[in-house]
Amino acid sequence: MGIFEITLTKYGEYQFQLIADNGQVILNSECYITKENCLNSIASIRRNAKDDTKIKCRAISGKLYFELTGDNGQIVGSGLKYESLASLINAIEFVRSFSETALINDRTL
Repeated sequence: MGIFEITLTKYGEYQFQLIADNGQVILNSECYITKENCLNSIASIRRNAKDDTKIKCRAISGKLYFELTGDNGQIVGSGLKYESLASLINAIEFVRSFSETALINDRTL
């Protein structure tokens, strides 16, 4: 199923991760100054995860990853770096399948 977990960085910025039930991090967010912006990005992921035009696959140093952009074209989340195309596709499919229904665990309270 998955869960969005919101945390504070050591600099006091908000960030979130989409985490699978097995504890594996699937998606990392950018950092946000306000919690409202962080929550807006989660909402953007929920709206855009199934839109192929919002997911960009990339490679760096021989590893594959993806970026998910929001309505404004800004990156709202990035996947981990994967060795294989199959692992990358599995991660993208997880985000598409579970981001709409994933609960939010706010660890900043």
